[in-house]
Amino acid sequence: MDQRIDQLVERQEQKATQAADNSNSAVSKLIRRFRLPGFSRTNQAGNISTWQQLRLPFKLLVLTMAFVMLAEILIFVPSVANHRLNWLTDRLTSAHLAALAAESAPGGAIPKMLNDELLRTAAVKAVAVRRDGRRRIVLSPTEPVQVDAFVDLRPVPDRSLLDEIAYRGDLIGEALTALVRTDSRLLRVVGPLDGHDKDFIEIVIPETPLREALRRYGRNILFLSIIISAFTAALVYLALSRLLVQPMMRITNNMLDFAQKPEPERIIETSARADEIGIAERELASMQRQLLQLLLQKNRLAQLGLAVSKINHDLRNMLASAQILSDRLASLSDPTVQRFAPKLIASLDRAINFCNDTLKFGRAEEAPPRRELFKLRPLIDEVGDGLGLPRCGQITWVPDFDDNLTVDADRDHLYRILSNLARNALQAIESQKTDGCPNGEIRIVAQRDTRVVTIEVHDNGPGIPAKVRERMFEAFQTAQRKGGSGLGLAIAQELLATHGGMIEVLDCDEGAAFRLTIPDRSAKP
Repeated sequence: MDQRIDQLVERQEQKATQAADNSNSAVSKLIRRFRLPGFSRTNQAGNISTWQQLRLPFKLLVLTMAFVMLAEILIFVPSVANHRLNWLTDRLTSAHLAALAAESAPGGAIPKMLNDELLRTAAVKAVAVRRDGRRRIVLSPTEPVQVDAFVDLRPVPDRSLLDEIAYRGDLIGEALTALVRTDSRLLRVVGPLDGHDKDFIEIVIPETPLREALRRYGRNILFLSIIISAFTAALVYLALSRLLVQPMMRITNNMLDFAQKPEPERIIETSARADEIGIAERELASMQRQLLQLLLQKNRLAQLGLAVSKINHDLRNMLASAQILSDRLASLSDPTVQRFAPKLIASLDRAINFCNDTLKFGRAEEAPPRRELFKLRPLIDEVGDGLGLPRCGQITWVPDFDDNLTVDADRDHLYRILSNLARNALQAIESQKTDGCPNGEIRIVAQRDTRVVTIEVHDNGPGIPAKVRERMFEAFQTAQRKGGSGLGLAIAQELLATHGGMIEVLDCDEGAAFRLTIPDRSAKP
C-alpha cells in the first residue's frame, strides 16, 4: 500500500514540476499568435520571399516611390500626346505664316530662293492651302516627297463622348509610336484654316524632328518625375513613419520582448492617442497584464501542487497514526470522551479520504460527488464543533432551519463548503473584534423548495468590500488576512458546480451573506 502511495506521490511531483516549467512557454505561445508577418529580428523563414522578410519602413518607402512614379507615368502618357499635338500645331502655324508671305508676293509667284527659305524657316517640306473650294500648293517641295503617314488635326463637330475617348486614345498611341520609332518618315499634316470648316492647310514634314522633340520632352518629364517622386515619397514616408510605422514597430518589438520574458516592466507604455494605434496600445497593455496575472496564478498553483504532493504522503501517515490513537481513545468509558470520540474519528476519516483522493486523481478538478440523502442538522453541528462554535460570550452559532430538513449531496463536499464559509465568517468577525464591539453571530438558514435546497450563511462581521466582490470566486483573489490562501470560495464554487448548484453573495445591510443552491439529483436537467 505504501509503495503504491509513493508512486502516486512521485507522479504528482512530476506533473507539478512539468506545469511549473511549461507555464512561461504556454504564455509565450499565446503571445506569438499576435506577431505580425514580415517582422523578424533574425531571418528564420527560409521559405518566405525576400519582400516578406523586409522591414516595414523599407516597404513603405519603396511602395510610396513606386506609387508616385506610377502616377507620374499616368500623367506622362497623355502629356506626351498633348506635346506632340502642340508641336504639330506650331508647325501648321509657322507654315500658315510662310504661306501668307508667299501669297503676298507680286503676281502670286515667288522666287525659288524665297520658296526654299520659307520652307526652311517653317521647318516643312511643302505647304498647300485649300481656300474657297480651291486647293493649291503655296510652297513647292525642293525635291520629290513620298508621304508615309497622314495626321488630321481638323476639329470634328458634335463628337460623342466615346468618340472623344477614342480620339484621345489614338493621339496617345500615335505619340508613343513616334517616340519609339527609329526610321525617318514623312508626315502629311492637315489643320484648320481661318476658322472655316471647309478650308484647311496641309504640310509635309519629316518625323525625325518631332521624335527628337518628344524624346527631349520625355527626358525632362522623367527627370522632373524622379525629383517629384523622391520629394513626395520622402514627405509621405516621414509622415506615415511618424504616425504609423514607428508606433507599429514599437508595439511589435514590445510584443517580441514580452514574449521572450514576460515581466511587469516589459508591459507597453500607452500613449494618449485616441486613434486605432492608441486603442491597440491600451488593449495590448491590458492583455499583457492579464497574461502576467495568469502566469502568476499558474506558477502559484504549480508550486502549491508541488508542495501538496510532497507533504501529502507524510500527512496521511500522521493522520493514520492519529486514527489509531483515536480508536484506542474511543474504548475509554469516560462520557466526555464517548461524546467527542466519534466526531474526532469521523474528522480523521474524512481527512484521510481527502488525502487519498488527492493522490488518486492528481489534478485540479474535484472528484465526482458521491451523493446521498441525509439530514442537514447533524452536518451543521459537526461544522460548528470543528470550528469551536459557539464560543460563550463571543460568537454564537445559530442553525435556523427545521431539524428534519434533508439535502441530496456529497456529505464530505458539503462539509468542506460550509466549513470554508463558516471559517471565513469567523475570521471576519475576529478581525473587527474590540472591547466595545457586540458579540458576533453566524447564522445558518436553510429551506427546501420541492427538489431544491437553499442554504444561507450570514454573519455580522465587517462585510465584503465592493472591489473584492468582483473577483471573489477566483483563486487567490479574496484572501484578506495574513496567511490566507484565497482558495476557500473558489473551492466552494467548484464543489457546488459538481452538484449542479451555485453559490452567490447576497446584499445585506450588515456583515456578509452567501446563498448555496443544491438541486436534488432528480431535479437536474
